[in-house]
Amino acid sequence: MQVTVFAPEKGVIEAVTPPYRAFKAANDFLTALGKEPIFQVEYAGLTQFVSANDGEYTIKTDRLLQDVNETDLLIIPPVYGSIEDGIKINSDAIPYIRKLYKQGCSVASLCLGAFLLAETGLLTGKKCSTHWAYLDEFRARYPDIDVVDGAIITEVGNIYSSGGASSLWNLVLYLIEKFSDRETAVLISKNFALDIGRNSQAVFTVFKGQKKHADEEIMKVQEYIEKNYNEKMTIDELAAIVNSARRTFERRFRLATNNTPLEYIQRVRIEAAKRFFEASRKNVGEVMFDVGYTDTRAFRDTFKKVTGLTPVEYRNKYAKVAAEV
Repeated sequence: MQVTVFAPEKGVIEAVTPPYRAFKAANDFLTALGKEPIFQVEYAGLTQFVSANDGEYTIKTDRLLQDVNETDLLIIPPVYGSIEDGIKINSDAIPYIRKLYKQGCSVASLCLGAFLLAETGLLTGKKCSTHWAYLDEFRARYPDIDVVDGAIITEVGNIYSSGGASSLWNLVLYLIEKFSDRETAVLISKNFALDIGRNSQAVFTVFKGQKKHADEEIMKVQEYIEKNYNEKMTIDELAAIVNSARRTFERRFRLATNNTPLEYIQRVRIEAAKRFFEASRKNVGEVMFDVGYTDTRAFRDTFKKVTGLTPVEYRNKYAKVAAEV
């Protein structure tokens, strides 16, 4: 099986090298298990020598991308720095990516590599993952693509994408398991000290609210929620802030923020709870009341839904002083 790692100009070196090394290591483990190595791994780029990061590194490619007439899996890492500049400087790769996909090649984007993959049009009308901090920017730039909030891995047909930063390793392990076997993927996860089971980047998400929209009245409601999250509030009260009927307000709010008003309140409250756990010695009950919850089960369930961890698990993981269960 041919695995081609596209080395983009100004690519993030920490994302370009992991898939190359992991698939090479998979061959070593397959051999150690008495099996035949199955991956032929290569770097391909627009030039023979590709600059990575801000010029700190140079990658020598095995082939030019234009010379890759056939491969089984093409991996697209993210670009360092400005996304706009990264797309422009690598725009010549777009037709080659399209061509390989149309020939039956599987394509996988790592983290912000989803932006370059989206430029090909191959994701239009499909789901994908990318770094949680760039969801709003991605949605604004590609409104016809369903970017999945919090997903570590998204698979649609033979197109794969991963969430942010170290999530790329989860996709690489998934692909190795898919194209070889579980045993090899587990060995690689142990060798590189990786969590093979992680399926959400929610625990790493910092909710900042979706403010990149033009509805100033909805912005006022967002600001009200963020200032008064610990107070009891109803959807009707929020709608009254902008003199709107409830159903009209809910539609406007979701259109502007991609959340319902209730989801937004929950996200703001849980983000506040995370900060309390990280910076104070308060127990779960104290934090629950501080952020506007009175029902322990509701707080726990919502916290786990948003972060992937229970309140106690989160505090034990990130607090200066571990929580007492």
